[in-house]
Amino acid sequence: MPDFKIAPSILSADFARLGEEVDNVLASGADMVHFDVMDNHYVPNLTIGPLVCEALRKHGVSAPIDVHLMVKPVDSIIPDFARAGASYITFHPEASEHIDRSLQVIRGAGCKSGLVFNPATPLTYLQYVIDKVDMVLLMSVNPGFGGQSFIPTTLDKLREARKIID
Repeated sequence: MPDFKIAPSILSADFARLGEEVDNVLASGADMVHFDVMDNHYVPNLTIGPLVCEALRKHGVSAPIDVHLMVKPVDSIIPDFARAGASYITFHPEASEHIDRSLQVIRGAGCKSGLVFNPATPLTYLQYVIDKVDMVLLMSVNPGFGGQSFIPTTLDKLREARKIID
């Protein structure tokens, strides 16, 4: 059986009570905290940056923090999130000028690395860098906003990813 982790996104949290909300999900059994970082360029929404990650660490959050970058370019912000306390940093292949180099920047900063695949993004990128990837995130909606309907073809992509990983 594969090792699964539960990582709720803070995007739907009450930011006026963020520390308390994160404490509650971790106390309820979440394994890590998921950050959806959007720049209003790569995706049409703007969210949080490294200061929020750092604030949660100062608040006492010791669980892994999984930072999902929906920004372009990715390389310049990776060290900021690593210094702020990120444990995992994932990005979309389309947002990187050089995927292998971006993965190296993440690992060189002391974090685990991963790739994120939009519903229409082929998994072929993964085949070239599988040895440098600690996490794969399959988007079941188009990135940018919550509340969208699940895209059923994600299940086919999941089966394909499982074959590549195994």
